[in-house]
Amino acid sequence: MKKAVIIGSGFAGLSAACFMAKAGWQVTVLEKQATAGGRARQLKEAGFMFDMGPSWYWMPEVFERFFNSFGKKVSDYYQLTRLDPSYRVYWNDGPIDIPADYGELKKLFESIETGSAAKLDSFMDEALYKYEVGINKLVHKPGQSYAEFLDWDLVKGVLKLDVFTSMKKHISKHFKNSKLQQLLEFPVLFLGALPEKTPALYSLMNYADIKLGTWYPHEGMYKIVEGMVAVAEELGVSFVYDCDVHEIKINNGLATEVIANLTAEQTGGSLPVAGSYLADVVIGAADYHFIETKLLPEAGRVYSAAYWEKRVMAPSCLLYYVGLNKKLTSVCHHSLFFDSSFDEHGKEIYNSKQWPTDPLFYVCTPSVSDHTVAPAGCENLFFLIPVAAGLAGDTEELRDRYFDQILERFERHTGQKLKESIIYKKTYSVSNFVNDYNSFKGNAYGLANTLMQTANLKPACRSIKIKNLFYTGQLTVPGPGVPPSLISGEVVAKEATKHYG
Repeated sequence: MKKAVIIGSGFAGLSAACFMAKAGWQVTVLEKQATAGGRARQLKEAGFMFDMGPSWYWMPEVFERFFNSFGKKVSDYYQLTRLDPSYRVYWNDGPIDIPADYGELKKLFESIETGSAAKLDSFMDEALYKYEVGINKLVHKPGQSYAEFLDWDLVKGVLKLDVFTSMKKHISKHFKNSKLQQLLEFPVLFLGALPEKTPALYSLMNYADIKLGTWYPHEGMYKIVEGMVAVAEELGVSFVYDCDVHEIKINNGLATEVIANLTAEQTGGSLPVAGSYLADVVIGAADYHFIETKLLPEAGRVYSAAYWEKRVMAPSCLLYYVGLNKKLTSVCHHSLFFDSSFDEHGKEIYNSKQWPTDPLFYVCTPSVSDHTVAPAGCENLFFLIPVAAGLAGDTEELRDRYFDQILERFERHTGQKLKESIIYKKTYSVSNFVNDYNSFKGNAYGLANTLMQTANLKPACRSIKIKNLFYTGQLTVPGPGVPPSLISGEVVAKEATKHYG
């Protein structure tokens, strides 16, 4: 049986492992951390249960499709609830709840800008087309040849896909009110790039948000990881945790062996020892830049240091995991604080690349939907500030200063005091992403979704120098986000089995 070694057990690595095992490969997943999940790990402290990374569940059919591929259903592993309201947005003049019901949302739009309900219908029709083409065709392309795009549906619909129009221009064509513009721009600003630099193709994310809805898996996002690990193990995949990979051995132009340091706990000894894993195919599901620059000999690297420096990165994050010894009133599962300059914060992330002056931020309070994630009578909060990747000066002092800043705004807008009720707090930011995930510049979301970093213009999912070395995850096709990562693992597994199966 042919052997596949997968480095990293985030969503893309788990997906690739499952599809490789289904295709008949002997699969070993090497994971640096003590548990699976990568950025989607779980933190359990003081009776609280925090999802450390992704907290939005969009595009539910992508998850269903993944589990269906192995004769399973999402409901075999976790229970989903559609959130209503989908989320709340706080502006300086007060909050607005975004209803899950589309008819109610149209009424909301119309109340903000006359005529916008009809325009939303038109906007959504266009977004639906992009979503169907994007999810059914574009995201499943491995990006190995431009011939992949010689597809009649893509060719005839290229103008409708709005690849050469920006999100900002596309949205402003439909809506003039700044609040409505911000509502539609936030998915790309938080996860991708400036709206003026992002192709309007990505209005497909607005369709995912508005029509497909915002969902929550009971007991948290880590239930997805647990479900995927269960599928993988049932298929015979082996997992090695606390396993820090430090070299990929190359012989005659092929990756033949992966060398890792195993912790004393793993080996039963008192000191870490080296572990060796033979491979017919290696799939890098860890940080692409780290694998290229740290695990491969120089002759095996495809991209130069200058190439990587020119990449436009999606944001990193400044995160706070907070436990309260009391319950809050009238708070939503998801809240966005747009009470400062939307444009200014975007420019500080992507243009000047500095710590933000007065940042937008996001708060997840899963305990309002799920009593299992906090002790009785307590509240679980997850604060997120998007920040530029590669920032220096990531100190606890700086983190505390920003926490005080956003906590004051949260308290002011909600009319509730938090500071005296905090019984648990952990911070996480740029330096942690580097240390824990070997993340390039401490990025949290991978490459920005700019036109020049789309499809074949991303780092390739297969090395042109080491033919049996493949890559999956948010720095290659199709791009950042949980659903794209699931698809990325499937795409790369198909490529690997096509060439070496």
